[in-house]
Formats: sequence, C-alpha cells, structure tokens
Amino acid sequence: MTVPAIIPIAHEPDYRTDTIGRYTGGQFLASVTYAFPDGFTVDDGWEEHKRLYAVLHRFDHEGRHIDSDIWCAGTYAEQQQRPHGNGSVMARAESRMAALLDGLPEREYGDIAIRPFRLTVDGVLFGLVVERHDDGDESGEDEDDWAELYPDRLGFYAPWDGQYDT
Repeated sequence: MTVPAIIPIAHEPDYRTDTIGRYTGGQFLASVTYAFPDGFTVDDGWEEHKRLYAVLHRFDHEGRHIDSDIWCAGTYAEQQQRPHGNGSVMARAESRMAALLDGLPEREYGDIAIRPFRLTVDGVLFGLVVERHDDGDESGEDEDDWAELYPDRLGFYAPWDGQYDT
C-alpha cells in the first residue's frame, strides 16, 4: 500500500507520542530524543557522540512543515557524569521542551496528521521520511510503504491509522 500524502500520528499519553497535538497556529510534534550524527559507527568513545535533543516541529493545519526548534542539551557522556539534578543533560532537555510547549497558544494534546519532511541539524537527520521496508508486492513492483520519524525511530505503515512500531 502506498504511503499517503498526509500521515496520521496517534497521541499516546505517557508514551512516545505524548507531546503531539494542535495549537492556534496548526499542529506540533515534540520530543526529547538521543541521536547520533548520520553515518556514525559506534566504537570506543561513542558516549561523546550520542547527543540529547529537545525538538519541536510545527506544522500548519494541513500538515505542512512550518519550522523546527532543535536544541542540543549535551551528550550521553555528560549525562552519565551528572545523571541527577537540574543541571543534568536530561533535566536541561526536558526544561527546554516544556518551555517550547508553553509557547504554543491554546495547546491541546491529541492526534495529528502531517506531511513528510526532512532537515539535518548537527549532522543528524530529523523528520518524517518516506521509505521502503518490504521486498515489493506479488507483481514485483517496489513502492514506498513506510514513514520513519527520525531520530526517534518510530515507523508508521498501513493501515495508516496513526499507530507505530519502534
């Protein structure tokens, strides 16, 4: 089944899509997520390359990407050195995300439906990217069948009901 032009994403409170919804300007998708730069190969010292981001993507009412606020709070290595308290990398990222969300007028959490988009920040891919995950259909025709949210690694697929795989 081909990927639709607008992809639904279901709101799941207290889980991976708990900070998505609508506001007066349209729709939003926010997360705190770790990511490696594209092409990074895990080796010794990987903790210095794994970065924690506070992310807010905004979309218009029709699901078109408007802009993104992407902020690096620090590295996994820094989080391991200081895992607790307001100065930890995680606390900084969560504080930044809370401030971004507080800036959305008339914010309401709920399901959204957005169009694919992509951007790269600090060498990290962010976006909802259309991909092919199967080996083609019975006729031998290959077509895109998946949309992956990067760097969160949430995969959306038919029946396109907003549910995802991790």
